[in-house]
Amino acid sequence: MNKPAVDLEPPRVGAALQALRTSRGLSLDDLSKRAGVSKSMLSQIERNQANPTVAVVWRLANALGVEMGELLGAERAATPAIETVPAHATPGLTSPDGLCKLRILGPIELAGQFEWYELGVQPGGVLDSQAHEPGSREHLSVLTGSLEVTAQGVTSKLKPGETARYAVDGPHAIRNTGKSAATALLVVLHP
Repeated sequence: MNKPAVDLEPPRVGAALQALRTSRGLSLDDLSKRAGVSKSMLSQIERNQANPTVAVVWRLANALGVEMGELLGAERAATPAIETVPAHATPGLTSPDGLCKLRILGPIELAGQFEWYELGVQPGGVLDSQAHEPGSREHLSVLTGSLEVTAQGVTSKLKPGETARYAVDGPHAIRNTGKSAATALLVVLHP
């Protein structure tokens, strides 16, 4: 015989959501943009006036870099001493022409603060970027091949082992003008 559930109320994620959001220094507007959930819905969830769907909990968990269970009140598992991310699980982006590839090496919870990438640029490839927020900087370290970086109207050519540090609060570009593929590490620091 099945016993009736004592607590028939769904989990309230409001307090957990608010604590995670504020611990990351995010406003409702910031989280709304990251998660694709309206600001008014986030406010209602935090005040326990609405219970989110599974899809909304999934979006919020991904935007905050946590497991869904953490938002639903489950005990968080201890962080392992070493967390290994398999190569196939490292997300990436490819330019529409296929000449530039970025492997996203940094964890999602640091996005918008501190990001790092492995950059691969084929000959003729250009990673053309719009301005980031004021005070942002990039650090580009060439591993193989050569790359040319342009920022604030100045262009510099980099060989293997060299690093360029530059402001990116204006349009900027990284291009491979050489005849062989180039790889680099790219770090973006946001203010």
